[in-house]
Amino acid sequence: MESIWQKTVSMPEFPAIEGTCTTDVAIIGGGMTGILTAFFLRRNGVDCMVLEKERICSGTTAGTTAKLSVQKVAGAVKIPRQAQFHPLKWVAAIAGELPIYENTFVKEYREHSLLTEDGEIRAKQVVVATHFPMFSKHGGYFLKLYQDRSYVLALRQVPEIKGCFRDEKERGLSFRMFGDILLLGGGSHRTGKNGGNWEELRAFAKEYYPRAEEVCAWAAQDCISLDRRPYIGLYSKHTPELYVASGFNKWGMTGTMLAALVLTDRILGRRNEYEALFCPDRVMKKTKLLVNGMEATKNLLTISGKRCPHLGCALKWNRAEQSWDCPCHGSRFSETGRLLNNPANGDLRK
Repeated sequence: MESIWQKTVSMPEFPAIEGTCTTDVAIIGGGMTGILTAFFLRRNGVDCMVLEKERICSGTTAGTTAKLSVQKVAGAVKIPRQAQFHPLKWVAAIAGELPIYENTFVKEYREHSLLTEDGEIRAKQVVVATHFPMFSKHGGYFLKLYQDRSYVLALRQVPEIKGCFRDEKERGLSFRMFGDILLLGGGSHRTGKNGGNWEELRAFAKEYYPRAEEVCAWAAQDCISLDRRPYIGLYSKHTPELYVASGFNKWGMTGTMLAALVLTDRILGRRNEYEALFCPDRVMKKTKLLVNGMEATKNLLTISGKRCPHLGCALKWNRAEQSWDCPCHGSRFSETGRLLNNPANGDLRK
């Protein structure tokens, strides 16, 4: 299930890391956030490396609709001269000279040390840019985040629209052009729950674009914070050398740039005016924490033969995508049990 971006770009390849090595800053996660952070750190003379468990930008970055916009607002707003770009071509252009290691799976974090399947990386500071924060012992992100699935159709032979558009509904549709192809997004739902998926989009296309030709279809996953602000900064108050960037709430194109700038300033000891606004340790309303916690508790108590290895929640079968999905924290697995989305860090046990 390749996105339009994956179909239209050749990404650079990087070696895996082996044995023991040392760096000032290790960045876990080779999506746009991790690569941008490395780009800014290197520009400031910081020794760093990016560690990606598979191929760079093969996860959420590959599935984005890549709309650059301001955050949601009340009422209808027109913003002139919105930018549109190819996210993977852009990443490929800046990644070539960065110290990136693919097929390097970080299994465990220890103070100033990361253990991989083939060795150890010693680092003074660590950035976790793995979409959903992968270390459950710190920060309580399993309470402060959940994940949401959304779907995209790439349609040819449709009237051209000028600009990027999103309707006013909480789970509405979005529209943008890529050349002569319309990217129609929507059908979203909390991971592990029921939703419109591609059926909703195909029904809309059939009604409003009856002559449309479907070029490809894909899905993406987004981390949602409880107050709709990203978590950018120290992973927790008990880990002064560990940082995080997560919870972009479907605004990844602007969120990743923001995160890279904030984290770069923090690592360099510079003040950033937005740091306090996105502090991961900020006070959260107890009602929101309770509701999200109850969702996890309900699934923990559900009887099921398939359990998520992350924290043991019952998995739900996703008929549209033929996968086992976790309603608690959004881990996903193929029909055969292969890990598709974190925070779980391994396949289903057989």
